[in-house]
Formats: sequence, structure tokens, C-alpha cells
Amino acid sequence: MKIVFFEVHDWEEEVLRKNFPDALLTEKKLTAETASRFKDVEIISCFIYSAIDKKVVDTLPLLRFIATRSTGFDHIDSSYCKTKHITISNVPEYGSNTVAEHTFGLILSLTRKIYQSVNQTKRLNFNHAKIRGVDLFGKTIGIVGTGKIGEHVLRIAFGFGMKVLAFDVFKRKDLLKQFPFQYVPFEDLIAKSDVVTLHLPLNNKTTHIVNKKNILKFKKGSYLINTARGGLIDTEAIILGLNKDILAGVGLDVLEEEKQLGEEAQVLTTEYDRNTRLKTLVYNHMLINHPHVLITPHNAFNSEEALKRITDTTIFNIKSFLSGRPEHTV
Repeated sequence: MKIVFFEVHDWEEEVLRKNFPDALLTEKKLTAETASRFKDVEIISCFIYSAIDKKVVDTLPLLRFIATRSTGFDHIDSSYCKTKHITISNVPEYGSNTVAEHTFGLILSLTRKIYQSVNQTKRLNFNHAKIRGVDLFGKTIGIVGTGKIGEHVLRIAFGFGMKVLAFDVFKRKDLLKQFPFQYVPFEDLIAKSDVVTLHLPLNNKTTHIVNKKNILKFKKGSYLINTARGGLIDTEAIILGLNKDILAGVGLDVLEEEKQLGEEAQVLTTEYDRNTRLKTLVYNHMLINHPHVLITPHNAFNSEEALKRITDTTIFNIKSFLSGRPEHTV
């Protein structure tokens, strides 16, 4: 079967060529305007910027399988594909443990003042007075959202000997059987937790779940971590919490301006880079130089293993389809 990979980037090219030497690889996205060049294609693999709508599907009469290299698949008209007997597979998840590990990287950097310690040592200053940290052992962590990433955070937290509170609309009975933690109302969680970490999707109900009103109810001296979506926190609430000495530290891998971001791997694409002003927004951000704030550039998902899982799952999906046993279908 003729296979074409669209939106290919340097970190995936070699392994795709190795597994499908006869396939066509292009960095360009598939569009209604370019689809006519690929009328004989039977399998396509794309990322989220290729809009596979009715017009594109009708232009590809031999198309039988779409392997999207993303978790989301709303860039594909799946209903129309179904009428054309076109199978679609996705990458269900690729960075749950990766994001959880980055979460604790931020927590440890804040609680043990690692960033300040490194900078101080570079200045040959070995005075310990201003770099004294706090233990995580025995502290309470509040995990907001107990999906796949939240679950990994919970497991790591118990490894540190922390007490765990959690908040989620959907309570995980399987986790309650495995670990001695407690689901509590959100207001209770923020009032009792030494560390609050967010692991929720961004929607109408979760936008500004941390805001200027409830930031005042956080435990004094607590730490706030967000590696999920920037819009979960009202930026003004962070500033208020810092100014009132409620928050001892804040770790952010996401910013409120990232509203258009739907998929983590987007940040590695040239298309995303063209369409965002995040660098300017970050540099203008009041928090960037705050001594108690650490900001990373939406990098929590970005490990070699996570990116490998994207390509490995895509390869598996295509080979499964070719063998007559499609996997990860949507």
C-alpha cells in the first residue's frame, strides 16, 4: 500500500524511514489544495494541522487508513470517514509519567531552592542562610485531577512519604483500593495542602479553577504547580498569592496565554511556532523574574521516551492495520 507521512519533523524522520522505506515523508500538512497530488495514497499519517475533512477524503479515493500522530483527532472528520470505511487510529497517550516527573522536578526545585543554590554557587557564594529548603516527607500534597498524569504524581508522592489529598469530579475507586489517600472538596484541598498540583483538562468548568477569591484560602506558605493548562489559573491570582505571602513558591510549565494549545507535541512544530507570540508574552510577564517563581517553556512532556512513544505507537498502528488487526482505533 502507498503510505504518505505528513508534517514530519526531524525527531521522527529516521525511525519512520527505517520502518517504511518506500513511504513518502513530507514536512508539509495535507490540505484540500494539496490533496489532489496524493490521489493514489492508501494510508496517511498526519499531525493535528492536517484537516482531513470531507473534501480531502473525497479527493483521496483509495484512502483506507489514517494514523494520526496525536492523541486528539478532531482534525479528522471521523463520521464521514466511517461512511467511507476508512479506519482511524491515534496515539492514546505518550507522556503521563513524563509530565508527572517534571511536576516533581518543579516541586523539588522550589522546596529545596535548587535554582537559587546553583546560581549562588556560580558566584562562588557558599553561604547557606538563604538557600535553606523544606522536606517533602510528611507534607501534604493536593492533587487536582486523578487521571493518568495525576495517578503517576500520586505514586511518586507516596515514594517521598507524603500525605495525599485529591480532588476530581470522577473518583477513581481503583486508586482508592491501592493507595491510602482521600478525595476531598476543592476548598478543603487548597486549605490543607502544602503543595497543590493541577492535572486537569481546560474547559468551561475548569477555567480559572484557581482564582483571586480562592487563592486567599490556600494554606499559608504552600506551593502551587501547574503542568496542565495555563488557563486553569488566573494569573492575577498568582501575583496576589505571592504578594500576600500565601504562596511560598510557584512552578509553571504552562501560561494562561496558551489558550490555543490542544496537544503537547504542538509546541515542537513549526506551525505552532508561527502562530504564537508566547516568547513575547513570557518576557512581558510579571512572573518571569520573580524570585519565588519557576517557569519552564511547556516542556514537561518533552522527553526522548515520550517522543519515541509517539512514533512507536504510530508504527505499531500502521503495521497492525496492514496485518488486518487495527489497534487504537477511534
